Amino acid sequence: MKMMNWFTFAIISLVLWGFWGFFYKIATNYIDAKSIFIWSTISGLIITIIVIAPFFFTGFRPEVHAKGITFAMLGGIMGTLGALLFLFSMKLGKASVVVTITALYPIITIILAFFILKETITLKQGIGILFALTAVGLLAK
Repeated sequence: MKMMNWFTFAIISLVLWGFWGFFYKIATNYIDAKSIFIWSTISGLIITIIVIAPFFFTGFRPEVHAKGITFAMLGGIMGTLGALLFLFSMKLGKASVVVTITALYPIITIILAFFILKETITLKQGIGILFALTAVGLLAK
């Protein structure tokens, strides 16, 4: 069997995240955001256990590095808090607007990478960022 490439994984991820936002919006019609958060966290833990359990039978051990663990945990905290606030937004707003605005999160990553990691931003990318920020303003009205 041929190993899937990054593009295949990205497309599958895109589809899964599309359903993710859609299912969350439907859930807000029946239960509150905090309850959705609890139930989705439990389901996420179940998937995590199913995915990682086989690795421990093959001798896998997570890597240990203080900075790596710190940043991984900070990422988990930010992602979890972002998901909770996303749910509050979905309860109060239109899915089409909330999902589009929150999907622009890479702009924050790009800006942080520019200032902290000293990564470059091309003129074309800069114009794209300005268009994306303009889109937020247009969608928020």
